[in-house]
Amino acid sequence: MELRDRHITVMGLAKTGVACARFLAERGAHVTATDLRDEQALAGVLQELSDSGIRFALGHHDEADFTGADLVVVSPGVPQEHPLLAAARAAGVAVISEVELAARCITAPLVAITGTNGKTTTTTLAGELFRASGFATYVGGNIGDPLIDLPASNDAVQIVVAEISSFQLEWIEQFRPKVAALLNLSEDHLDRYASYQAYIDAKLRIFENQDASDYAVVNRDDQLVWQETQGLKARLFPFSRKLALDEGVFCLGSEIVYRHQGQELHFPTAAFRLQGVHNLENIMAALACGLLLGCRQAESQALLERFEALHHRMEFVREVRGVRYYEDSKATNVGSVAPALESFDNITLIAGGKDKGGSYAPLTPLIRQRVRHLVLIGEAAERMAQELGELTDTRRAASLEEAVQLADRLTVPGGVVLLSPACSSFDMFRDYEERAKRFIAAVKEL
Repeated sequence: MELRDRHITVMGLAKTGVACARFLAERGAHVTATDLRDEQALAGVLQELSDSGIRFALGHHDEADFTGADLVVVSPGVPQEHPLLAAARAAGVAVISEVELAARCITAPLVAITGTNGKTTTTTLAGELFRASGFATYVGGNIGDPLIDLPASNDAVQIVVAEISSFQLEWIEQFRPKVAALLNLSEDHLDRYASYQAYIDAKLRIFENQDASDYAVVNRDDQLVWQETQGLKARLFPFSRKLALDEGVFCLGSEIVYRHQGQELHFPTAAFRLQGVHNLENIMAALACGLLLGCRQAESQALLERFEALHHRMEFVREVRGVRYYEDSKATNVGSVAPALESFDNITLIAGGKDKGGSYAPLTPLIRQRVRHLVLIGEAAERMAQELGELTDTRRAASLEEAVQLADRLTVPGGVVLLSPACSSFDMFRDYEERAKRFIAAVKEL
């Protein structure tokens, strides 16, 4: 991609925006970086980019920076319908995302993973599977380092594994993974998208530029995923924990079976460190991505037996008086709470936070069957109580610490206290990590 002497506007100076601005400037582009935050708020960024030759437009956006550019690179936090992006496109200016920019500069095969839930675990695990089989691997995207950091580094790699969000897919043009995985679909980000279908359509763009030489790894058990991925140009490669498949990855008793073009591999699950039905799906998806591109069976089995859960995803905290406490703060939507509930019985569930607009009704059967006590916190407590409160013993707590104390009093030995909020954290906390740390601290004080 020819960048020298092109006039490029980077919109948004969060982590990916800063990485893009630096990359473009280093390749000879005339870069304007614009952000609604002022110089004081972005003092650290300005210091970091002080020798780059970048022009800054801070505290405001100028339309001329968009309509007069050769290219606009937009950060994923900027809504697609932003009027200045519309003005740029009306003026014939291309608007692309950071992952589109990065993908045009990456030559190694790309594995891209999306879905409502499980992306980070699956992406991390897939990266480790490739490394265990000896591949020089870069892992980035919506997890950890921006994808653009790879071409910026000039490092030689054999495989790129990227977690990709719906926001990052909104402005792709040529983005084409060799293997693209869609893990699941459930209501999320309805505060950003006009409809559930608009969110689904954004996710499906991960397959848009693939052809018959590429693979689409999809969840056969998620009927919406299966329905929406019929007719793709890529070769469908399903995974399932319910069905035996002639071609794909599935769980049969105490082992995972991989079948592809007459080859059959078996992976015993007894020694796997990752627990829970959702992690079984994540493992199958990661295995599919790895084995399709050359990962070896023995090294993959050994990796799966030592790979542990990531922080804030069904993480065991401690046991107190016969009650086990689990922290699942990353469960910020209904779809991620359901598999957590499937993993236990006799649950005291702590849920609530900032409402994201979706229905809580899909949790009804699991709440009724598995949750003894429901403790609600945050802004969403009222609506959650209306939809779920009659299904089980339901209480309110003014803080997360109070919720932990209440759960301690309510839960009998043999039970589980689970923080799995089904909501974002921004009403009470900086982010889901702060919420997790506060929960862990409260449990350790019991």
